[in-house]
Amino acid sequence: MLTFLETERLLLRQFTADDAELLVELDSDPGVMRYITGGIPTSRGEIEGDFLPAFLDYYRRFPGYGFWAALEKTTGEFLGWFHFRPSPDDPQDQPELGYRLRRAAWGKGHATEGSRALIAKGFTEFRVQRVVASAMAANTASRRVMEKSGMRLVRAFVGDWPGSVPGEEHGYVEYAITRDEWEADDSRLRPQ
Repeated sequence: MLTFLETERLLLRQFTADDAELLVELDSDPGVMRYITGGIPTSRGEIEGDFLPAFLDYYRRFPGYGFWAALEKTTGEFLGWFHFRPSPDDPQDQPELGYRLRRAAWGKGHATEGSRALIAKGFTEFRVQRVVASAMAANTASRRVMEKSGMRLVRAFVGDWPGSVPGEEHGYVEYAITRDEWEADDSRLRPQ
């Protein structure tokens, strides 16, 4: 198991080919998938044939970027995942932050803790210039995580994706933080 990042309560590690079942279970929860697919689970075939191979390929192609399995440090329990990687059309020094956690992990500060640690690692170790994140405007919990992670709202937009997800009519939001903003924010040094 290759550990990428440790926080007070979390361990972020690389995924392995043996993690398919964890991802199937995560994506089978309609609450977890509410703002992603409208609650429709991701099929095992998609996870095993598309998503997990893409996760694994990131480690080879983009050192320091990728998708990271999030474990509760003391128990080793799988909580979900975080991603920290540039979107296909963005510069390498502008990664996107994302997360998907099991419902049992919600409301405990894990998303904020992992997000803050990834942002810090990006700025201190990987020469990142700006970190972005987006969510459906209706997803207030995810928006709050971005705000508590030091990011600010930079724009609202309308997505053009296939399918329809309840709440999509309110559009999407993008949050971001620059290196200069992060360095000037002394609250990043205080626990959340």
